[in-house]
Parts: sequence; structure tokens; C-alpha cells
Amino acid sequence: METEAATAARELGIVREPAVYLVGRQVVDAAAIDRFLADHELSWRTDTEAGGEMLAEVAGRVCYMSYGKGRRTNAEFIGHLVDVGHGSVLEHAVWSFLLCGVSRSFTHELIRHRHFSYSQLSQRYVDESESDFVEPDVIADDPELHAAWCEAVNATRAAYDRLVAGLEAKFPGVPDKTLRRKLARQAARSVLPNATETKIFMTGNARALRHFIELRGSEHADVEIRKVALRILEIMQREAPAMFGDYTLVPLADGGFATHTEHPKV
Repeated sequence: METEAATAARELGIVREPAVYLVGRQVVDAAAIDRFLADHELSWRTDTEAGGEMLAEVAGRVCYMSYGKGRRTNAEFIGHLVDVGHGSVLEHAVWSFLLCGVSRSFTHELIRHRHFSYSQLSQRYVDESESDFVEPDVIADDPELHAAWCEAVNATRAAYDRLVAGLEAKFPGVPDKTLRRKLARQAARSVLPNATETKIFMTGNARALRHFIELRGSEHADVEIRKVALRILEIMQREAPAMFGDYTLVPLADGGFATHTEHPKV
């Protein structure tokens, strides 16, 4: 016979791991850079193919007009910027991410990072009657707590469905069906929990990403946002190793990891 916890879990769409997609990166106009170099009788080539790394090097070399001089590789040049804390140059390198399988609790914390740009799923327009919910690991690992969590989340979703139906009936004089739905959903969403799964598009520069990884990859950070920070770090160490290669992972007692760098607050 099926337990109450199993029944509750079956009724829910439960998410326990976030998904992070790198969906945008910069493209360099090599011809324009060549024109700039020619106009100033300079000769320079870089060895990176990553647009963000290349643009940061171009920007950094402007400060001293050091094209063709000094540190030869991109890794050497960017590494020196990180070593001396010249983080403003890293702001010229920009990437965009799409984050899914994350909770409203997560996005409440994420948007405190004001150097990122955001576009988030709207609960006023999107029907949440079939929404998923993000369950914290510490609750999922305990059958009794898991059952209590499922019961609470199912109750709020049932209340949401009743509210949407009742509220739509309160606007018979609104001829636009889309507007009627929006008016209903924007009020009904008030009962949805922080566990409700959402999607958010985020764009940020390398300096802001480093700040996020340091703060949210810390052992003191919330577990869900730390998971996202670790996934972003993994992506960025492949995407721009010169900018993010100084980070290492430190094992934690709970089996997870925290981030560490010898160059904080760049």
C-alpha cells in the first residue's frame, strides 16, 4: 500500500537540482581591432579564442598602450590583472545564462546581486497550476519532513487552483480573456510558496560573476544558491580559464563543495 509520503511525491513535480545554461557570449570584431592597431602603428595578436578574454586584454592594454609588449599570452596578461586586483578590466567580458529548476527563494537572493541583469518568468502571465517545486536536500533526505513538505506544497497548489477559478469569475465584465487570466493569477499567486520552481535569465560581466562565485560558493551560503555558483564556476573555468582558473573546490562535511581563491574581491 502506498504511503502518504509516496502519494504526495507522486502528485508533485519535485526538482532537486538546478540547471544552468550558458546561452550567450561575446563576439569580437577582429577587423575593427586591426584597424585600431594599424591607425596607431601597433602590432599585436592574442592566443585566446574566447571573446570575453580577448576584449578584456584589449581593454587592459589600452591603459598603457602595451600592445606587443610585456606579457605575451592572454593567460599571463589576465593573470596579472587578477594578481594586482585590477578587476575593472574584467567588466568588459560579458556572458548570459538561463537558470532553470530554481526556486523563488533562490531568485529572491540572486537579485541582490545588482551588477547582473535579469528577466524572470512572470507569475502574472504564466499558469502555475502545473508548476514544479524545489525541495531542499535536507528535507528530501528525511521521510517525515519530506511528507510534511509535500503536504504543505500540495495544499498551496490546490488553493491556487481554487483561487484562480474563483477570481476569473469575478471579472465577467472584462472582455479580454488574457487580461481576465492575468487579473486572477496575479492575486492567486499570493499563496504560492517560495519553493515554486521558476526560470530566470541572467547577464553579467566577469567581475560580477567572480563576486557571485565567491559569496555564493562559500560554505556559509544557502545550499541551493551554492549549487548554482558551483555550476557557473564549472562553466566559466571551461569558457574563460584565464579569468576563473584561480578558483579551487574545498570539500565540505555534508558532501558538497565550496569555492576558494587566493585572489578575492578582484
